[in-house]
Amino acid sequence: MGAGTEAGTGRSAERREQLTRRAGSTRRDRRTRPARGGERLVTGLACAGAFVVVLDATIVSVTLPAIRAALGFSPAALPWVVNAYTLAFAGFLLLGGRCADVFGHRATLLTGAALFTAGTAACGFAVTADVLLAARVVQGLGGALLMPVTLSLLTTTFTEPDRRARVLSTWSAVGAVGAASGPVVGGVLTQWAGWRWVFFVTVPIGVLCLVGAARGLPRYDRAGRPSLDVVGAALATAGLTGVVYAVMRAAVAGWTSPQVMGPLAGGVVLLGILVPHQARWARQPLLALDLFRLRAVSSGNVVMLLLGLGFFASPILLSLYLQDVHSWSPLRAGLGYLPVGAAMFAGARAAGALTLRFGPRRTSVACCLLGAAGFTGVAASLGADSSYPLTVVLSGVVFGFGTAAAFTPITVAATGGVPSARGGLAAGVLNTVRQTSGAVGLAVTSTVSAAAADAWADAHPGRGGAHGASALAHGYGVAFLVCAGCVAAAALVAALAMPGPVPDSPGTAARSG
Repeated sequence: MGAGTEAGTGRSAERREQLTRRAGSTRRDRRTRPARGGERLVTGLACAGAFVVVLDATIVSVTLPAIRAALGFSPAALPWVVNAYTLAFAGFLLLGGRCADVFGHRATLLTGAALFTAGTAACGFAVTADVLLAARVVQGLGGALLMPVTLSLLTTTFTEPDRRARVLSTWSAVGAVGAASGPVVGGVLTQWAGWRWVFFVTVPIGVLCLVGAARGLPRYDRAGRPSLDVVGAALATAGLTGVVYAVMRAAVAGWTSPQVMGPLAGGVVLLGILVPHQARWARQPLLALDLFRLRAVSSGNVVMLLLGLGFFASPILLSLYLQDVHSWSPLRAGLGYLPVGAAMFAGARAAGALTLRFGPRRTSVACCLLGAAGFTGVAASLGADSSYPLTVVLSGVVFGFGTAAAFTPITVAATGGVPSARGGLAAGVLNTVRQTSGAVGLAVTSTVSAAAADAWADAHPGRGGAHGASALAHGYGVAFLVCAGCVAAAALVAALAMPGPVPDSPGTAARSG
């Protein structure tokens, strides 16, 4: 009897302690969450941050010839104007997401915006190739802090499913506009104002983000918050950097080159060490592995990986097709992508309502299937004499709408129900998967395109060689077929693995996880 009483008393005390900790956590979350009147500011900051990060990843591509002429880049070094940004961005995304949880949204956004804006301005004022590359690295670091915190801000501020879906569709639409407008804006500014204005144009937006975050976001309550896992951060950053570097290098040196295999093996080993470090050795791990026990998180990231493999290479493939096969100028090719960009914006805007009506799983499946159909249409219609309306406008609009609409339900699934204390981590993981899948997808499709063009030229001697228009068109067609397969696989995984409705609030996941 006494033992039972003592056991019951112990359980009651333990239960009271758990409730006290949960109540304290809730009070801290409320103190650090913006009031309803500040939700517009949160949305504006998140969309502005995402816009400049995505825009600067695409706006530079059409300015490379002008930059090479001005700063004396060698042909081998010129691609690193793009790669330096991408490498820093992808390598530090996971750390950036965790920083939002450890140091708070306000501090992380201010630091990220300051680094990004300073790096952007330095790019515009660069007088040597080395200075420009260093500034691009600083830009990438700032972007790696900005992108996860913009998503984490939204998922922790808007906890109701309908409002979260709508605001995430707006966030995705703004990102789609940034991706689609980059080549166009870059071409116009380079031709009419000079390449330096490609960088200067986003500086005012960065300054506005700094002012808005400093004045409008609440300060972070550090009571009871985790510390940063420095060892885990070093392993994750170095491992991701090695893998992404190897993937980018593979498009030039080949997958069997020591320049590729060395960094790839090193990155994989470091990421392999990261797993037991997080599971056994770290007191407060950077990457809490139990997060992936949530079915929505694990399946959402796999679907995002497959979608990214197929989608993110498509703007570059279409631009190269129009320039290499049809001899369009970079500016004209950028303008030619506008119908696809408009479809992406429409798809991203419609995704919120579709997700609310049909749920994340069914919306993801339907949108990915639509995207796969569009990619298949592009692959089937590409040719040396193909018409622009059939190839780009018709099929491109289909895959643009479908794939852009798929990002919102996948994001809702992969971040829905995640405890607020891990919102930044979930956002960092998802953005890392997106960025890494984009780099891998571009490397794979570039390799496939070149190999298919060579094979076609060997099978059709005397018809222009591997660099003839027909051979190049065939290579790009095969690459788009690979894109279609990846996006169709994303639809299949979503249908089989993604759960139905996601939890309504962070607390649900905390209790079920």
